[in-house]
Amino acid sequence: MSADGLPKLSEVIERHGLAPKKSLGQNFLLDLNLTAKVARAAGSLAGETVIEVGPGPGGLTRALLLAGAAQVIAIERDDRAIAALQEIAAHYPGRLEIVSGDALATDFAAMAGGRRIRIVANLPYNIGTELLIRWLTTEPWPPYWKSLTLMFQREVAERIVAAPGSNHYGRLAVLAGWRTTSHIAFDVPPQAFTPPPKVISSVVHIEPREVPLPADTATLGRVTQAAFGQRRKMLRQSVKSLGGEALLERAGIDPTRRAETLSVEEFVRLANAL
Repeated sequence: MSADGLPKLSEVIERHGLAPKKSLGQNFLLDLNLTAKVARAAGSLAGETVIEVGPGPGGLTRALLLAGAAQVIAIERDDRAIAALQEIAAHYPGRLEIVSGDALATDFAAMAGGRRIRIVANLPYNIGTELLIRWLTTEPWPPYWKSLTLMFQREVAERIVAAPGSNHYGRLAVLAGWRTTSHIAFDVPPQAFTPPPKVISSVVHIEPREVPLPADTATLGRVTQAAFGQRRKMLRQSVKSLGGEALLERAGIDPTRRAETLSVEEFVRLANAL
């Protein structure tokens, strides 16, 4: 038995035949001390509604409920895991809602139902970045979520929190830096997972800026895509298709600079000039 009175996760996995599926990007976190640490990284969960993506056998789900979340909504597309999650729901009556479905096809704002919720997840690696971009570009802003506490491959985490001038600075850092503040809370070694991934993972905590610099989301996306699409080239070349030197002049940006030297504010100026 574990601290919450539920069976060990290794027993749960064996009993329900939950061998991780590569096709679903599954790497289960079995160390309940670590899942508790992820839950703590989300801040105080007392009275909060939390949406979790890809709970699998429910290690993080249990940590969120143990940390005092009033309700956890767990979205799981692997039907094999539903029975294991139902056991947790029975242990915490009325506090765990299990949604069988694909996170990429989920309307998270509708699921929040007018509440400001928190999203906490050990994201399947194959959909993590796509989900994050959706959460960062949601309208209207401020968003329906109070915070995102998410596990990524270390390399992706570095791309989210990167500062201008660094090798990891790119489109993801501009989008995240424009609308949110973010930091890497801690790293998780491969051996903490079943099966162990080939890379170190990191938990990133993200909070929305209530009043980000005004810009059109789609236009900012176009500008960053063009600029970083040819990051080795000067901006006058990389944003040529969007207006090149004339656009850069309107934004007051030197056309000989490269994308990774521009601050988030300068990218916003560029988007607004376009």
